[in-house]
Amino acid sequence: MSTTTSSTMHGRTATAGTKAGFGRRVAAGVIGGLAGGIVFGVLMAMMGMLPMIAGMVGSDSPFVGFAVHLMISIMIGLGLTVLFGNLLLTTYVRGLLVGMAYGAIWWVLGPLVAMPLMFGMPPFTFDATTLPSLMGHVLYGGILGVVAVATLVRRR
Repeated sequence: MSTTTSSTMHGRTATAGTKAGFGRRVAAGVIGGLAGGIVFGVLMAMMGMLPMIAGMVGSDSPFVGFAVHLMISIMIGLGLTVLFGNLLLTTYVRGLLVGMAYGAIWWVLGPLVAMPLMFGMPPFTFDATTLPSLMGHVLYGGILGVVAVATLVRRR
């Protein structure tokens, strides 16, 4: 039986002595990825970007684009929480900051590298969607990080 020591300071909860199990880290990635993905997906819908995401699977439907976006959001969330949840997601503030940095990394990997290459365009092309895309990815990551921490520290 493990012991857990918790303290709350300025709205942050630090939990020491217990590591979240694999199932808890998976749940944190799915829930955090969905939370961030839904918010970012709504912003993408408002900017008319979902048909482009749907193009990844040969469609132009915004509904298909939203579904693809949510699947990607979950996978990216799982990457953070399963691999690094116990190490990096230890407080709400740290979850926010790590998540925002993680979102920025995925902004580079996704819209600046992978998507242009998928569509036969040069990587690292900057246009009118570049800054809103960065802001959306950072927002996604921040939400992912905070929701993941909330899931990881809940009933340890």
